[in-house]
Amino acid sequence: MPLEIIILAAGQGTRMRSALPKVLHKVGSKSLLEHVHALAASLSPDQISIIYGHGGEQVPRTLARLDAVWAEQKQQLGTGHAVMQVADGIGDDATVLILYGDVPLLKKTTVEKLLPLVGPDSLGLLTVELDDPHGYGRIVRDETGRVLRIVEEKDANPQERAITEGNTGILALNGRRLKSWLGRLGTDNAQGEYYLTDVIALAVAEGCTVATAQPASMDEVLGVNNRQQLAHLERVFQAEQAEALLLAGATLRDPARFDLRGEIVALGRDVEIDVNVILEGRVKLGDRVKIGPNTLIRDCEIGDDVEIFANCVLEDAVVGRASRIGPYARLRPETRLAEEVHIGNFVEIKKSTIAQGSKANHLSYIGDTDMGAGVNIGAGTITCNYDGVNKHRTIIEDGVFVGSDSSLVAPVRIGKDATIGAGSVITKEAPQGQLTLTRAKQVTIAGWQRPTKARS
Repeated sequence: MPLEIIILAAGQGTRMRSALPKVLHKVGSKSLLEHVHALAASLSPDQISIIYGHGGEQVPRTLARLDAVWAEQKQQLGTGHAVMQVADGIGDDATVLILYGDVPLLKKTTVEKLLPLVGPDSLGLLTVELDDPHGYGRIVRDETGRVLRIVEEKDANPQERAITEGNTGILALNGRRLKSWLGRLGTDNAQGEYYLTDVIALAVAEGCTVATAQPASMDEVLGVNNRQQLAHLERVFQAEQAEALLLAGATLRDPARFDLRGEIVALGRDVEIDVNVILEGRVKLGDRVKIGPNTLIRDCEIGDDVEIFANCVLEDAVVGRASRIGPYARLRPETRLAEEVHIGNFVEIKKSTIAQGSKANHLSYIGDTDMGAGVNIGAGTITCNYDGVNKHRTIIEDGVFVGSDSSLVAPVRIGKDATIGAGSVITKEAPQGQLTLTRAKQVTIAGWQRPTKARS
């Protein structure tokens, strides 16, 4: 049986107090709508339709990469009206699943409980038991437990408002039936809108069975209407990521103080992650990697036995086996470190390759550089790679020793086993195996005295 999924994503989200359409706000690294689309795509449907409205073309333009049919709801006349925008394209024999673009944490396992409830004379409705049902439509049942209808809170009487079973809005039903019921929806309600929930009463009137399922957790079906709810779902999402990492064998010093805003595409054994670590993009972690507190890692590959000390930032970098990074180090994009490289405190590396066993331990900037093996970079050394218009490369061959507080003005080559004297400004090639320095002669002026402040 064909499966067609409709995602309702046209809500204005006024309580977000944002110029950004609600469904483009993020949980983790993905927008709310991307989370819902990913769930839909995982079900291998024949078609995904997304109904957008608030923000106009901003939503489909921002998420144009999503495989979906986009339809605009120009007037916000309710959820039923939203589905009407794609009704003509719904197949009669299809199972139609209705999802919501601001409900990002719904699980595939929950939806898979709902879909089998659909038949020619039955539909599946996802409901939830609530401690506080305020704001939810209520599921009205008869004395035998049979679902009769859904009543929205604004239209409910006191007895109906006391019901604790709430409507999530998520339902699955036959395409032909859905189109028939959409054509019979009215606006005789407090909102003056076409309620999709009214199809339940129409279904019951035609003798259809309304079968229900419930999620494992209420958090699965929570929508986002304000920043507080967005923050709550972020913490729920991050707790899920942390739990998955723990079960995969990683050590998190405090799971409540860890954020995964991307994907760990490879996780080695015995990885240890301290507090306030943020992983973004696609990250690979080798065996026995240790990550210190307050560290950001984005789109990086970290080799076995690497230790990253506190307060480091790594972006688009590859770090080789047994290397040591930080504390307070920054690896900028296109940094490639071989094995056993040491990058110390307040050192910044950018668009550079550094071969095995080389060290830059203190207060240095290495940019646009090809560095050989066994190199020692003294404290305060910088590569002057930018002339104000163009970037130039520095070549540092194997075994070089660069004294502290030196400036290497690119383009320049430092030959194998060369030594650069401390405090030098190197503008020309430094020969292999030689000492090169640029330093003014030290002078002592006999009898000189410091000036003193004049007395008033």
